[in-house]
Amino acid sequence: MIRRTRPVVGAIALLAALTAGIAFPAGAAAGEPTGESAPKVDLVLDVSGSMRAKDIDGQSRMAAAKQAFNEVLDATPEEVQLGIRTLGADYPGDDRKEGCKDTAQLYPVGPLDRTEAKTAVATLVPTGWTPIGPALLKAADDLDGGDGSKRIVLISDGEDTCAPLDPCEVAREIAAKGIGLTIDTLGLVPNAKLSRQLSCIAEATGGTYTSIEHQDELTDRVNELVDRAAEPVVTPVAVEGADACERAPELRSGLYTDRQEFGRQRWYRVELLAGQELRASVSIAADRAVRPDHGVLMRAITVHGREIVRGEATGNGRTDVVSTGLRHPKPELDDDSGKPAAETVCLGVTTSFSADAGVKTTPGLPLELTVDVVDGPDDASDVASFGLGRGWWLLGALVVTGFLAGLVWGWLSRWRVAVWRTN
Repeated sequence: MIRRTRPVVGAIALLAALTAGIAFPAGAAAGEPTGESAPKVDLVLDVSGSMRAKDIDGQSRMAAAKQAFNEVLDATPEEVQLGIRTLGADYPGDDRKEGCKDTAQLYPVGPLDRTEAKTAVATLVPTGWTPIGPALLKAADDLDGGDGSKRIVLISDGEDTCAPLDPCEVAREIAAKGIGLTIDTLGLVPNAKLSRQLSCIAEATGGTYTSIEHQDELTDRVNELVDRAAEPVVTPVAVEGADACERAPELRSGLYTDRQEFGRQRWYRVELLAGQELRASVSIAADRAVRPDHGVLMRAITVHGREIVRGEATGNGRTDVVSTGLRHPKPELDDDSGKPAAETVCLGVTTSFSADAGVKTTPGLPLELTVDVVDGPDDASDVASFGLGRGWWLLGALVVTGFLAGLVWGWLSRWRVAVWRTN
């Protein structure tokens, strides 16, 4: 709803969350696909002792993974630089400290030699522990450098055995670095605890979790993720919001990244020309432990008193990303010329995140802001009321229609009763 002079709070609108490959119209000033560096993928495979279990299509989990990897290596696009990292492949002993160091680069991230990579995969034998956290940290280092897309695909059949290095916290730490790295996870057995852990890892970086029970499912899913890495990506442009609209940076159509401090508000400005409308969305990632009840609010305000407020909240804390967005219609007609006037829209982003004592509040939470300025439709000055003014016209039309329908129905009912009595 849009109103003059008085703010409106409570309207809820969930817009797009963090996804890869957002496209913008030609001429976008920020966040365009760069294409300067080759996309990189690091396949991280669990080679712990539990991979000996024979419960995937009558073969061991290790055999299914090897077969899937061979097919994936054959299908990997030429432009993708692919590497393979293992965890639990080398240390067979009982020393937990040594077992939690057991992660190695089986094949380095770079141009793919399919024969060499397949030969390396063929040597794998299920061996040791499950140090998922340490392996993710090393895999992030494997992908360091360049501005192309970066993706870790983690395949495991068990939970991490190297706590207190929580792999979910490791994933949040990787996300907080702002290097644009996505972690996708695949679980080889339908296990509730494993699913929760792998889901948490994926959600922390905007990735996906998939439960796998068959070898062909594993092949198809890994192929899909590798192909996705080869798709053009949008690189966000770093921007620093201000504490007031007058000092806020001016944004054009594009994708932007910032840091949102706890309990603070960030302001940005967007200039709308005559006949244009604004579509904006924001996503805030919880890259550290926060209290369950949190949310995000976006406000669009103009000097003419028009204001839209949209928000989204979570009461259970089961998501690491909260998103909301709004659509601000084109300016109203200019009183003098009768044509749409240009105006400045102030975009404000407020969050209600809070953390327990001991949790770092700086730097702020990662913020991703999408701005899209488009030509507004000619037949609708107010999207909320489908071209009927401020929405009151629509409400009034419905009331009048209902009143008239009631009169007609009442008259017909009385006529039928009168006819029945006459007969």
